[in-house]
Amino acid sequence: MKTIVLGGGCFWCMDPIFRMTDGVSKVVVGYAGGMKKNPSYRDVVYGKTGHAEVLQITYDPEKIELKKIFEIFFTIHDPTTMNQQGADKGTQYRSIILYEDDKDMILAHQIITDLNNAKVYENPVVTEVVSLEEFYSAEDYHQDYFNKNPEQSYCQLVITPKIEKFNKVFKK
Repeated sequence: MKTIVLGGGCFWCMDPIFRMTDGVSKVVVGYAGGMKKNPSYRDVVYGKTGHAEVLQITYDPEKIELKKIFEIFFTIHDPTTMNQQGADKGTQYRSIILYEDDKDMILAHQIITDLNNAKVYENPVVTEVVSLEEFYSAEDYHQDYFNKNPEQSYCQLVITPKIEKFNKVFKK
């Protein structure tokens, strides 16, 4: 099993996508990429810690390649907006890949280069690619938020369309 840490806006939005992905065995939402030790949601939400809302994804490379995880990641969020996803604004919502293995870093940079060269997006990809220093698990009520709160308006308005897009593009 391997892990990769990804951030693409609100962690509630990406969490259910990767929970549905074949080959992914575990998803933990949390915080990474900042300076504050043991941050809480209240610390991170105001953008003062340097941390981003992220997912720690544990996957079986025999069942899913990291390249496919990156493909999903770059499809379900906008990697061209600096410190913003939709109405969520601030460094805590930035697009970020935090790697532990240099091979993962090389692959991430190659995919970003390929996306930019192919002009997949109107604007260049601004996703940060940095070494993972520390991952901090978010509070329990954030874990698997969508499945616990499917009728909540944010879930219906923001997350459900992402799940529909994922199902349309990747479920085959």
